[in-house]
Amino acid sequence: MILSSASPVVSGGLPLFVALLAIAGYVVAALPLAKSGRIWIAALHVGWLAHLAALVLDIGGIGQEVPGARVGFGPVLSLTVWLVMAVHTVENRFMPLPAVRRWLAVCGAVVVVMAALFPGEPHQYHSPLAPLHFALGVGSYSLFGAAVVHAMMLDASERRLRERAGMHQARAGMPLLLLERLTFRFVEAGFSVLTATIALGALTSVGWRWDHKVVFSLMGWAVFAALLVGRHRQGWRGRQATRWVYVGAVLLLLAYAGSRFVFEVLLGRPPA
Repeated sequence: MILSSASPVVSGGLPLFVALLAIAGYVVAALPLAKSGRIWIAALHVGWLAHLAALVLDIGGIGQEVPGARVGFGPVLSLTVWLVMAVHTVENRFMPLPAVRRWLAVCGAVVVVMAALFPGEPHQYHSPLAPLHFALGVGSYSLFGAAVVHAMMLDASERRLRERAGMHQARAGMPLLLLERLTFRFVEAGFSVLTATIALGALTSVGWRWDHKVVFSLMGWAVFAALLVGRHRQGWRGRQATRWVYVGAVLLLLAYAGSRFVFEVLLGRPPA
């Protein structure tokens, strides 16, 4: 396992302090404290805001010796989880979901550590549209990430109903129809943004190459396209639909974060 020389763990200072603050906030938010709902929420907000500051420092390369954006697999996963948590923060104001909050807090702490250890090498964009391509790509990641979270909640709710765990437990979270509707709203939005990302990437690329990123991205796009067609024409729902959500999300994860993990960590060199 190779650490980047630009990692806040190595350089220390403000990036390290902000990362540690974010991790501490998430750890407190993940603790199963019975009567500390306000502490949970306050700690999650502290972790979330410190996480944002850490992202600005990591991706922007602020305070680093070598200028340039750092878009390694660590910061990309970190930004994706942060955006998913932003969606959850909005939803939590209307319907508190403590179990989801704790799970996301654990994920937040993990990705902050990963971004601190593996920020990637400084990258200079050669096209003025390249930052937009990157932003759209991360945006599609986050929308599909939110879809995955809601799909998992949908599966859990359906499982409780099948097991006849009691109506009070079945109603503890979002209603099934609302969960299903939200899941596909996120899938539809993510699919639209992903389509724009792929189209913009094809227009701005110097030369088209069938590398791992392109192949997995197109496979993920095809899976979500098939899911939406099956949903509208065949009425797919329940586990039949959520399995497609999981498969498509895994393919997209392999497309960018997975390929960069292989290059940056296993091979110890930036992607070609």
